[in-house]
Parts: sequence; C-alpha cells; structure tokens
Amino acid sequence: MLTIPTPSPHFPFPGTICVASSGLGHVARGIEAWANDLGQALADRGAKVILCKGAGSSEASYEQVVPCWTRESQVARRVLARIPQFLGWRLGVGNGYGIEQTTFAWNLLTVLRRARVDILHVQDPQVAVLVQRAHALGLARTRTILAHGTEESLDFQRWITYLQHLAPWHLEESRRAGVWKPTWAAIPNFVDTERFAPGDGSPMRGELKIPADAIVVLTSAAIKRHHKRVDYLLREIALLRDQRPQLPLWLVVAGGWESQTDELIAEGQRVLGDRVRFLVRFPRQRMAELYRAADVFVLASLKEMMPIALLEATASGLPCVVNAHPVMQWMVGPGGRSGDLSREGALAGALIELALDPHLRRALGGRAREHCVASFGRDAVLDQILDYYRRVFQTTAQVASAL
Repeated sequence: MLTIPTPSPHFPFPGTICVASSGLGHVARGIEAWANDLGQALADRGAKVILCKGAGSSEASYEQVVPCWTRESQVARRVLARIPQFLGWRLGVGNGYGIEQTTFAWNLLTVLRRARVDILHVQDPQVAVLVQRAHALGLARTRTILAHGTEESLDFQRWITYLQHLAPWHLEESRRAGVWKPTWAAIPNFVDTERFAPGDGSPMRGELKIPADAIVVLTSAAIKRHHKRVDYLLREIALLRDQRPQLPLWLVVAGGWESQTDELIAEGQRVLGDRVRFLVRFPRQRMAELYRAADVFVLASLKEMMPIALLEATASGLPCVVNAHPVMQWMVGPGGRSGDLSREGALAGALIELALDPHLRRALGGRAREHCVASFGRDAVLDQILDYYRRVFQTTAQVASAL
C-alpha cells in the first residue's frame, strides 16, 4: 500500500514531490537508476515523495507501480504493427519507448491529481511534455522538471519550462544556441559515495571465474553499437591483446539488453574467447561489488549527458578512460585519461599505459574517488535539487496568488 511520507519539519521543501520513470521495474539503464536513487534520497531526507515506476512491484512504502504498455510488451508490438509509421511519430507512439511513455503518463496523471503533487521530476522526455501540457490545460496542478539525460534536440528543449541540465556544458550549449530560459538550471547527477567505494573485489572475481591476478577492464552501458559503441570496445580490447598477448587482460561488459545485444555477445566471444564476460541485466543492487572487482573503467561513447555509471566508477576508485568530451572530462577530473575515441587504436593505446603500471592505476583511482566525493556526493547535490524545487514551487505560488 502506498504511503506518502509525512514531511520532516526540518525538510526545506513544503510540497509533495513525485519522481517517476516508465522503465523503472523492468529496464536497467541510467534513467531508471537515477529515479530510484533520487526517490530514496528524498525519502531518507524526510521529503513527502512518491516514486512511480512502470512495472515490477512496490519495494518501499513510498513507491507506486503505474501500469503502462511497456516497450517490449505484446500490446506495444501490436500497436506498432498496426499504426502507420508517420502517424505513430506524430502521436508520440512511433516506437516501443514512445508507447510506454504515453500510456505511463496517462495513468500517472491520476496519481498526480489524487496526491496533489506539486513537483514531478522525470528523465523520460515524452512524459515531461505530456504532463506539462496537462498542467497548461488545467488538468493537473503539477509542475514538471525534466532532467535532461536523453540527448533531446535543442528544438525539443525549447518547449520545456523547467529543465535540469546535468552538466554546465549542456546549459552553456543552450545559451549559445539562444534557447536558454531563466527557469532552467544546471545540476549534476549524484552518487552514494558510501555504497560505491573501493574494497575487496575477489569474491566477485571468483564468481565470474576471473583470476585474482587478472587486469579487469569494466564497462557498464547498454550493450549496443550505436552510442555506447560496444563493438568498438571489443575491437580495441582485441587489438590490445594482439599487441600485448602476455597481459592477463579480461573485459567485463555489464548492461541492459538491446536488439543488438545477442550479436555483440557472439562477436565478443569470437574475438576474445574466454577473456570476456557479458553480464546482461546484471542486478543493480550488486553493481558496487562489480566495480570493486575491476581495475579500470572504460566508456566508449563519444558523447554523454551525464552517465551515472561513470560516477559509480569514480566513486569506486577506478581510473577511467573516456572520450575527450567536456562533460566526461569534467566528470572524471584528474582521475583518468581521455582521448579521441573516434580513432581506431586510441582506446587500446590509453589502456596499455594503465595496464602496464599498477601504481598509476592506484594513483588515478584515488584522484577519481576524491574528485567524485567532492563534486558529486549525494548530500551536496541533493541540496542543489531542493533549491531548484523551491524555485519552481515559489514560481507556482506567485502565479496562483496573482490570479
């Protein structure tokens, strides 16, 4: 049974908050991890919060499952098969994720009205648009904040009233493009630096049948070619093994299933044999153990909004290798290496240095941890989020008093 917590008298926000994710409960991605972590952090802080999820079961008293046609469901597939493609995109149901968001948003409105929610915080872009539109039509009192983690275009962003950019670079990009609004903010994602911390990874290595003296390279990303570029990562590790066959190098790929996952697993096993482990839909509750079993973290994508996996890796004291993009360089700080990962051989070259020098790995990992704790710790970032909630809430109150 849903229980909305009674707000603590010391909690600095007077309204009701809803954090929502249509994929939470059935998809393992950064968006879902963000929603789960934010809902829990707000509840721990004493907020009056509801965490709405698209599937699964309510695992905490403040959680509520909001039924929807999930992206992989039979009903979503039937809709996609029957509706003309041009019409589907116009209606926001041009793919499975669109159908999931639309049906989730429709049922979410009932929750928002019943609980008299003041602030809705989401990363699902279509949910944000639909609830914002419902507010404009007088169908809900709720103001919506979109935490922009899905690389929506600047043309899309201009429609959003309350937008949380996840890195200062993204906010400045909107300024340069002339679409910035004074109701927008730049607030990063956060990570629980007590849960994600360095430690003994040997139990996990034993479970994965990886030798204790191996050099383990880890990535945590959706297992697909586009964007996450897992195919590039496989080729680079294979190249590194060809160049340095004596190195006891193992690759671990943990991430959600995508349409390309099965073929990438087959490709990885073909080029790396027993030196690769694919962990599809690995339980997030165990991710801290997995980071501790690694020596280096790699993200092969060329651009990211603000990946939570990179925060978890730096908090865990792992040196990180990323593309030379301002956001990822800002996140890693002095705790890793960046280069032009669009080039073949670039990642292998960066990894050779780290693989050959355990002292360098430890030094960079320590700096990564220090930088993460100082910049992206849960309490400091949550204070920024609450300040933004107050701004949005005060704006709503001022408008109401003027009517």
